[in-house]
Amino acid sequence: MTHRALTLAAGLVLAAFAACGVVPESTDEASPTAAGGNSFDLVIVGGTVVDGTGADRFTADLGIRDGRVVEIARDGGLSGQGGEEIDAAGLIVSPGFVDHHNHVQNQVHRRPLAENFIRQGITTILPSLHSGDQPWPLRDYIDDLEVAPNIGFFAGHSWTRKQVIGMEDRAPTPEELDEMRDLVRETMEDGALGFSTGLLYVPANYAETEEVIELAKVAAEYGGIYYTHMRDEARGLLPAVREAIRVGAEGGLPVHINHFKAMGVDNWGQTVESLALVDSARAEGIDVKVDLYPYMAGSTGSSVLFPQWVLAGGTDSFRVRVTDPEMRARVERETEEWMHRDWTGGDLSRIQFRTLRAFPEYNGKRMSDLAGDRGLPNNDATGVQLAIELQLAGGFSAIYHFMDEADVVRIMQHPQAMFETDGDPVGYGLGFPHPRSYGTFPRILGRYVREMGVLTLEEAIRKMTSMSADEIGQSERGRIADGMWADITIFDPDRIMDQADYVDPHRYSVGIHHVIVNGVPVILDGSVTGAKPGQVLKGPARQLTENR
Repeated sequence: MTHRALTLAAGLVLAAFAACGVVPESTDEASPTAAGGNSFDLVIVGGTVVDGTGADRFTADLGIRDGRVVEIARDGGLSGQGGEEIDAAGLIVSPGFVDHHNHVQNQVHRRPLAENFIRQGITTILPSLHSGDQPWPLRDYIDDLEVAPNIGFFAGHSWTRKQVIGMEDRAPTPEELDEMRDLVRETMEDGALGFSTGLLYVPANYAETEEVIELAKVAAEYGGIYYTHMRDEARGLLPAVREAIRVGAEGGLPVHINHFKAMGVDNWGQTVESLALVDSARAEGIDVKVDLYPYMAGSTGSSVLFPQWVLAGGTDSFRVRVTDPEMRARVERETEEWMHRDWTGGDLSRIQFRTLRAFPEYNGKRMSDLAGDRGLPNNDATGVQLAIELQLAGGFSAIYHFMDEADVVRIMQHPQAMFETDGDPVGYGLGFPHPRSYGTFPRILGRYVREMGVLTLEEAIRKMTSMSADEIGQSERGRIADGMWADITIFDPDRIMDQADYVDPHRYSVGIHHVIVNGVPVILDGSVTGAKPGQVLKGPARQLTENR
């Protein structure tokens, strides 16, 4: 092993100890600092810096000490002054990327390296809760958490409602609403960045807007922000955007709409109007922003194929409805219309099974394949019968191919748009995930920046970094500047690209060379280091005097 490699390895060990809050009692003469008296813990030499602000790129060396950028040398000259050194010649040196929505909220301790995220260049993950459960109590969970990326948590509406009302389709009593307020309050006091909803999903979609506003007001008291999966992203898209805006206006807090889209063939192009609503709200002083993932397919469970009333009360109630002949006729009629307009457009190949509990041999295949194998036509009448059967057998998760790239591009170019993976904490080779879990950020930089020119590299990185960090009140992140936390992604702009697809999703992207979190490499020369230097990012996400 070379002297440089030995120095790098020793530095990584010390950094990993420090990241876990463990500092050796003493350092011997072989330690990097003792041996050489280096000025920096880590030096990045000769890279092309895109600093996250949207400014033009420049060449510089970076000196990092105690987790922060402490020197930016545009004339170079820092080589040899660090306990560790990374040669970034020919590569882009960027702030680390921020993922505004994923599904790691109560699982990240099981996969603390979050490898499928950090290999995308992501240094901060935000599991804004939609239908999932939140860690409880949040304080106990985060006190023991050691992870590779930074992470921020939210108070979840679905979880809160289930604790108090369960799966019932009704409004809370005044006493129940107070209980829900108390749960949101405790989570905010434990450090949550905001309040999040998944109003498409049972049981959250049983809530009236007024309930959501009352709970959002609690988050607003703590400087929180409102993150939402809207009530409808298809035929009811425009009313859903208006509802999100209303929650922000009456709740007294900024609004962030996750995975903004127009789904269903009949609704393609509605992003012109939905983005205009965002612009109008901002002109009125309401802080509204959005994010997206760069794919024409989404992913969620099978419950979305049914009108919400069909699933009220849980599985037993659903079974009663579909076994009563008169009620089943209504279920079939309304579900067929629902599926056609929002999900299939009459083509069952738009539904691709990820996890089909009843027939796992169809994982990765389409509902049209299942229909064909049974000799059934590819139409929505068949889809309704299969959906009911499979829901009774435990349901499924699926990839739904329901968007148009013109809408994706239009949203991506909007000045208030940022990015998210909507990804899962996957084990490599396990299950059948949406490719976004592996490829979101490299896909943006490869397909939409380099190949299509939808955004400049500087603007794309600004959306991924400083704009995203500012959204959650992290003004000391998202930029390469003196004193900023050293969350840094180093990549090859000519090679970066996603590799995962809908048929072969377990493929890491290419072009990401190094990823650094709080000054510690978590990816080095394309390999995971095992370090867990991530910090829990706590609220407030904004100044309490804003938007009140």
